[in-house]
Amino acid sequence: MITKSPEEYEAFKAFLLIGTNVGQRDKNLELASSLIQQNECEISIKSSIYESAAWGVENQNSFFNQVLKIETHLGPWELLETVLSIEKKMGRIRSEKWTERIIDIDILYFDELIANSFDLVIPHPGIPDRKFTLVPLVEIASDKLHPKLHLTQSQLLEKCKDDLWVKKIA
Repeated sequence: MITKSPEEYEAFKAFLLIGTNVGQRDKNLELASSLIQQNECEISIKSSIYESAAWGVENQNSFFNQVLKIETHLGPWELLETVLSIEKKMGRIRSEKWTERIIDIDILYFDELIANSFDLVIPHPGIPDRKFTLVPLVEIASDKLHPKLHLTQSQLLEKCKDDLWVKKIA
């Protein structure tokens, strides 16, 4: 009987959104990317960094956001545990929804998985409604199909009703 090691199996592909609006925002994104790579995730593509108006609670600093395409052997719930651990390590304190944060890491897509549990929803339910997510997604994966809505990221951006500003900074 021949068996393969976990590294020999094809990796899962996932898209993560990282965002921050506290402190040195560019450095926060760099540190988050580095910690993601140190935790069994290989970043294959990074979008540019985009600055955007705060979403939800608007009277706070603007956000820097970036989408990462990763390859990993972690399963979806293991990846969730990993990103939550990274947020905690970087000093994220969860208080009120949509308030300022040193880092936020969202799993947008995980292969073609559709998951809906109390702790993990994939694809991320906010994707179609948030320009700050769709603009960097379109940059690196414009033709990626949303597995539930059957629309590409470009099509989702065209239909998005979010009117908050988003601008490319790097």
